[in-house]
Amino acid sequence: MSSEQSDRSKHADTIIRNHVIWSMGAGFIPILIADIFAVSALQLDMIRQMCRVYDVDFSETQGKAIVTSLTSSTLARIGAGSLVKMIPGVGSLLGGAAVSVFAGASTYALGQVFKRHFESGGTILDFDPARLKKMYKEQFEKGKKVAEQWRKEQKEHAEEEIDKFKEAEKTAADTFQATDQTSVIEKLKELAQLKEQGIISEAEFQQMKDKLIQGF
Repeated sequence: MSSEQSDRSKHADTIIRNHVIWSMGAGFIPILIADIFAVSALQLDMIRQMCRVYDVDFSETQGKAIVTSLTSSTLARIGAGSLVKMIPGVGSLLGGAAVSVFAGASTYALGQVFKRHFESGGTILDFDPARLKKMYKEQFEKGKKVAEQWRKEQKEHAEEEIDKFKEAEKTAADTFQATDQTSVIEKLKELAQLKEQGIISEAEFQQMKDKLIQGF
């Protein structure tokens, strides 16, 4: 594989990964059927971006037809999960989890199919859904595990970023406090000098010192 092909492949993998994660997030949309439309829109956007990577002309009409043809069975499963969200209480959580996994797996499978097709020199116009449906189903099963793993990694990354932010916040607070302490000490020294020089009285010194300490 040439350097250009390798770069394209990596770029395509990034696009697929991002859209898988976004599709899983869309699976938790609480509004009935809105989750399906959101996932379909994300999948179409993924194909559009991959067309740019592989210098393939994008056709929205053809893209929608391909997505519908390949994902019809998956959409039915997503629809069933979407209906579960209507159950009071835990329905939203259970339905969202089911739709999220199916949506992520479907997007992953779709991305892999298009990547393989484009890398073999194909275009969106000569895409044959019937011929590639078997590959889509195989990648869908693999995609369920991959999607779960990516979601876990995404969650861990988010938690790490939160920990880093908290640590930075604590360091900043400690630094500010240390700086504030130094400032108070310097001002106390200045007050002591003023008292020694007779510029302020002992009573004034004590009053100013108390205000500084209370302010800190």
